[in-house]
Amino acid sequence: MYADRHGYEIVRTYADEGRSGLRLEGRDALQRLIADVESGAADFSRILVYDVSRWGRFQDADEGAYYEYRCRRAGIQVRYCAEQFENDGSPVSTIVKGVKRMMAGEYSRELSAKVFAGQRRLIEHGYRQGGAAGYGLRRRLIDQGGSSKGELVRGEHKSIQTDRVVLVPGPAEEVATVGWIYRSFVEASLSEREIADALNDRGILTDLGRPWTRGTVHQVLINPKYVGDNVWNRVLQTEESARSQSPGALGPSPGRVRCDCRA
Repeated sequence: MYADRHGYEIVRTYADEGRSGLRLEGRDALQRLIADVESGAADFSRILVYDVSRWGRFQDADEGAYYEYRCRRAGIQVRYCAEQFENDGSPVSTIVKGVKRMMAGEYSRELSAKVFAGQRRLIEHGYRQGGAAGYGLRRRLIDQGGSSKGELVRGEHKSIQTDRVVLVPGPAEEVATVGWIYRSFVEASLSEREIADALNDRGILTDLGRPWTRGTVHQVLINPKYVGDNVWNRVLQTEESARSQSPGALGPSPGRVRCDCRA
């Protein structure tokens, strides 16, 4: 162990378990570490980090250097245990750290692109990518051959990587209620509030077991999954923010396919 080899005693551990290293937000332990160092509350003289990427995979390589500098300015040295260089401020270590920080950021960008592409491929095949099914629908688990393995209850997730999740119509009474909501709004010209009141008068609860509100009725009416569309990665784009970006910087378009889940 690095600490034993160098005669260091571990007095405190800061760990951001399962957190992204792309930004400081959400890295509560790293923020607490910096706060302790700069406030003078730190009872240690060195910080041991496994390697440069564990300090952070910030998209701006200078950001990682900035946080390290704040520690060094407070008199605390940062040591990278698994790196082949000494973090001694020499030109060689400075250059190597800069290259490794850029490599760590690039790795995150490439990984993000691969994950996005994989999710998009699954969406294009009509598979569900997370989130509750909603009233009138259910999540069905299928294997890689397309055979049904049963329905997933709320809070339950697939455990086998090759399994997939699709949306299917739920109980007949819920499907009928969804149809009634649309007919009441389109044909009878009832308002969303009136529809919610009627559902509550009939003792019908939402998929969360709560009374209906204007907002929950609105979500049923505007959600494209009720007409069989599987929409993913849809974002709100205002006119002002669109003008501030180049046409090529608006990002990929949302995946949208037809699926057999019409209620």
